[in-house]
Formats: sequence, structure tokens, C-alpha cells
Amino acid sequence: MNQVTLPPFSVTDRVQEALAVSLRGCDELIPQDEWVKKLTRSQITGTPLRIKLGLDPTAPDIHIGHTVVLNKMRQLQDLGHTVIFLIGDFTTLIGDPSGRNSTRPPLTREQIEANAQTYYRQASMVLDPSKTEIRYNSEWCDALGSRGMIELAAKYTVARMMERNDFHDRFKSGTSISVHEFLYPLMQGYDSVALKSDMELGGTDQKFNLLVGRHLQAEYGQEPQCVLTMPLLEGLDGIEKMSKSKNNYIGISEEANTMFAKVLSISDVLMWRWYTLLSFKSEADIAALKAEVEAGRNPKDAKVALAKEITARFHSVAAADAAEQDFINRSKGGVPDEINEVSLPLGEGGAPLGIGALLKMAGLAASSGEGNRLIDGGGVRLDSGVVSDKGLKLGAGTYVVQVGKRKFAKVTLG
Repeated sequence: MNQVTLPPFSVTDRVQEALAVSLRGCDELIPQDEWVKKLTRSQITGTPLRIKLGLDPTAPDIHIGHTVVLNKMRQLQDLGHTVIFLIGDFTTLIGDPSGRNSTRPPLTREQIEANAQTYYRQASMVLDPSKTEIRYNSEWCDALGSRGMIELAAKYTVARMMERNDFHDRFKSGTSISVHEFLYPLMQGYDSVALKSDMELGGTDQKFNLLVGRHLQAEYGQEPQCVLTMPLLEGLDGIEKMSKSKNNYIGISEEANTMFAKVLSISDVLMWRWYTLLSFKSEADIAALKAEVEAGRNPKDAKVALAKEITARFHSVAAADAAEQDFINRSKGGVPDEINEVSLPLGEGGAPLGIGALLKMAGLAASSGEGNRLIDGGGVRLDSGVVSDKGLKLGAGTYVVQVGKRKFAKVTLG
């Protein structure tokens, strides 16, 4: 990179604005003074900075927790900088040990390729595809070869590697650490060398790996990248980080109605954190909205606005409007515009069908017994009326059946 000698300067309004965008919602910016210098140089020379985010395609889909760093990328992209969406098809073969207390089993090449196919399509719902550089780290990692790998490994010490919390804890507890796991932070760091990145983004659990990138760039004679870490988004429960395994997530490919309803289910306290990390509204607009709520406005109004913004991002404005109306209908006990239609046979010889069996056969309950328990709890409606009789039997006809707030089916018996 050509170095520009900067004269003594006061930070311009434009650089201050870019710094504020960078800091919004972030956990750490390391080191901040170097980032200000990079932003100033970029303004003077007109050369965009190169901002990198790497994601390993370990699963076929991503949830909105993953979009926290993508949102930050988009904000920096909108300032005119180059964002690099790096798909870690090579590093996925190793398996990221971050936060692990055991060796992560590596995926096969076929699994990686299948997952990678959907990653960028999903990321494009947040990033501007026309201003995004897409790369795969197999481009340079495969070419490195055995000799290059040895030379790379010589640029980092075992002592430094063992400073990493998960390695330190596993070693101290006698839990095995495979040698190939040491290669992961090295290869992620080498990505920064190959891409000549000015900044790398990641979650707080990636801090060690990102700092390895700074170290290796200096070893290879490059100006070290800055590191920006973003918090891990709490899931729907407001306690644990968003995770599919904890079932507290919103997948970005979920139906609009489901996505909208899930956002409305979060607590009022969590809502403001989600606004900071997920919304594209300005901090001033968010602060004004929060002040209105504190002055007496119903917090549900703010939550609906957030739900519509997130739903529109991954679907459309029309879909978000329809999801809002659907939620209103359900809240009032109304029927959504589109519900599953099910045709079921009557009992033997045309005998009426019991309500418990109907719930099971219509897919509204796992078993007749669960259906009966739902009836006991007042959670079953038939044509808008609450069902209280577990012995209810239904003859030929069409019925709208509702279980809880979200499950509906139009059932035709005959």
C-alpha cells in the first residue's frame, strides 16, 4: 500500500461522522487512533478503505444474529468503502475452535460447497451486491502449499497461541487440542495479508483471530489492519446469544408473518438493543423514539416499527405490511388471509370425528392427548369459539380451527 504522509490535522466532520458510524453498537475498535488516520488518508486520497468480513459456511442458513456484522459492513459500505465478503471455504475444512471446549469435526468439501451456495445470496439481503467484493480463501490458501504453510507457522509462537482463552482452558483441564486447530487463526490471519485489508470485522468471540491478522500483516511488511468487534446478539429469550440450537433465533429465510411475530415477542428492554444492532435508523431517530416511549407512548409502537423494518429487509415492504395486518387479525381472534387447508375423512361408517383426533390429523397437535391438554388450557378455538369439551365430535362440514395464537387450519370433514 502506498503510504501518504499526513500533515498535522484536526479531524474533519466527515471523518468524525465515519468514526461515529464505526463505533455505533460496537464492542471494541482496535486501535481507534489508527482507524482515524486511515479514514483521514482515505478522505485525502479518495481511495476507499478495504474492509473484510469472513464467514465460514458451516450451516446452510444464517439468522439475524449473523447480520449484526453485516449491518456494520453495509454502514461502512454506504460511506464509500470497499467491503470484502470472504467465504472461508478453506478454513471451514479446519473448523474454527473459537469458544469450543472440544475439537470441532471438520465438514466435508461437499457440505461446504452446498452451504456456501446460499451464504452470499442471504448476505446480499443486507449488503449492496454491486459494491461488494466476493472472495473465497481457497484462492490463496490452496496455493500456499506445504512450504508456505511452514513459513507461515514460523511467524507465530506457541506461547502466543496458548494465550487464547479456549486453548488455555482446554490445556489446563486436560482436554485435547489437535495441532490442526492452531492453523485456524493463522489461516484467518493470512486472509488479511492476501486481501491487504484495512479493517476486519467479527463477533467478540473472534477477537483473537482478528488480532492474529494484525500481527501477520506486520510480519509481511503491510500496514496492520484495524479490528472492530461487534457484540453477539441476544436471542428471543433476551439471555442467551441467538442460536438455532437454543431455538431463540429468527432465520432470515423464515416466512414474513413468522419473522414479524417473533420480533414482537421480544422484551421492551431487548428491543432497544436490537434497534442499535439491527436497525438502519439513525441514532438520533432511535433516541427520539425512545424518548417518546419514556414520555408515555406505547412501547409496542416502537416494536412494531422495528418488526416492520426487519421483515421488509428480508422480504418486502408489502410483505411487512401484510404481516402486521395478519398479526392484528390474530390478536383480535380473527383469521389470517392464508391458512392451511386440510381434508380429513370421517370415522368408520361416516361417524363424527373427535376433536382430539382432528387436531392430531390436521397437524395442529402432536397427539390426541396433547390436543386434549390444549383444550383443557383454553387454547383451542373452533370457528372463533373456544372449545371446552374434550368429547366434542364433528360431523361433515368445513371448520376453521385455531390452536394458540399462530396455528390455524381450515379443515373439511367428509
